[in-house]
Amino acid sequence: MNELHHEFLLRSDFSPIPQQDERLKPTPASLSAVGCENLETAPPPCPLVVDLDGTLVRSDLLIETAFSELSHRPYSAVDLVSALCGGKARLKHRLSQPVDFDPAILPYDEEVLKVIRTAREEGRPIYLASASHERLVSAVAEHLGLFTGWFATSETSNCAADVKAEKLVAAFGEGGFDYIGNDAADLPVWRHAAKSYAIRTSHAVAQKLTRQCTNVQYLSHDKATWRTWARLLRVHQYVKNGLVFVPLLINQLFDVHSIVSAGLAFLAFSLCASGVYVLNDLVDLQDDRGHRTKCRRPLACGEIPLSDAIAVIPILLLLSLAVAVMVTPGFVLVLAGYFALTTAYSFFFKRKMILDVVALASLYTTRVIGGAAALSVWPSPWLLAFMMSWFLSLALVKRYTELIGRRTARLPDSKGRDYRKADIGMVGALAAGAGMNALTLFALYAASDNAQDIYARPGMLWLAGPILACWIARILMLAHRGQMHDDPVVFAIKDKVSLATLGAASIFVMAAM
Repeated sequence: MNELHHEFLLRSDFSPIPQQDERLKPTPASLSAVGCENLETAPPPCPLVVDLDGTLVRSDLLIETAFSELSHRPYSAVDLVSALCGGKARLKHRLSQPVDFDPAILPYDEEVLKVIRTAREEGRPIYLASASHERLVSAVAEHLGLFTGWFATSETSNCAADVKAEKLVAAFGEGGFDYIGNDAADLPVWRHAAKSYAIRTSHAVAQKLTRQCTNVQYLSHDKATWRTWARLLRVHQYVKNGLVFVPLLINQLFDVHSIVSAGLAFLAFSLCASGVYVLNDLVDLQDDRGHRTKCRRPLACGEIPLSDAIAVIPILLLLSLAVAVMVTPGFVLVLAGYFALTTAYSFFFKRKMILDVVALASLYTTRVIGGAAALSVWPSPWLLAFMMSWFLSLALVKRYTELIGRRTARLPDSKGRDYRKADIGMVGALAAGAGMNALTLFALYAASDNAQDIYARPGMLWLAGPILACWIARILMLAHRGQMHDDPVVFAIKDKVSLATLGAASIFVMAAM
């Protein structure tokens, strides 16, 4: 017990024994009125001890730092597994110096902060006790400036569950502190607390807590709804997977079997894309929190626990695979390639200039290839070339919009992208060039023998060309003015002018059949 007490002294900014606040020290007048004997026997204020992960912060720093490490150094996965074999304390020590950790943008829980501020007003000492590493815990404590001291994991000791309980009892005594927690790992700590505060506990944990403690207060919190999960899974992005129907339309395969196959391909791509979107959000947590709009994503703002997000990824991918095997073997291979490319984008390509937009354009084109594989037809080279150039232009518009937004907000260059604000002009020029190249390819296709063989009235395709030219030019102008959504594809779905323009172009393409 003495060793635990000494260890806490080394980790605490202040003495672990709760001291009276300077504002509560008696004046000479009160000494004569009350008497020294009563003052000596007056009990000190009861300390309030606060858990960090899932309680003070609506996140988990171990998961955050692990994905941060993997996103910057994917090859370190072997090193992390080796560290985990030595115990959780060693793993947390290995992850204790993330390159992008910023305590100022963590999703702090206002309800917990309210309890802390109330306790401070009452003159009570406040301590932060976490299973996270001491480097991270000290950074959070220093940023908030609300704590008298802290307990945390070191290189050799994992401050969780029974270990945390022993440290707190050694410092404050049995029933000598109040404790705020959220998880099953906090049950051993609540058992020794005078009063237990709980937030975001599962039903099973709440039942166990109620049975073992009599003085329990459950703090209010917002629960994730189906709308929150829909935002995490990016259900609104499923419209992009509609590209799998393009080969069906071009080849005019309107029989039941072809339609069902294309529909299953759409579902498989949607499930796979959702799984990768969740993975991408885990990788991008710190970058998203510093973004003007992405900071409202469910994982970035803590609306959905990171552990739940991790659990749903394999479920989505397995469902996607189960649907894919119902289509064709070729489609399974294309879907596997899509997953490999989008995962590589999340961990590598997105941080590389130009490679990122080429990867994005390739992901769109892969959907078209997947649609062709589902129907067992060969995709037209003209179609693939057009799609690649068209979506390369939109990917560059996406980066152009991000740079314009950072310049307008006077933000520094992003650490997560390999672009600079000085690149705005060049990125805009590349976007325009790729768009015009796509239109040239469309015109050449309309005049090709391939179009003559497929379409009954290929001349109608020429009428769609100018409409597409107007649309891409308008997209570029709006991006230049700073009026573009972060994702131009999402903008096109919601913008009435875009819907009308692309609808008119589609009518001419359909009329050519």
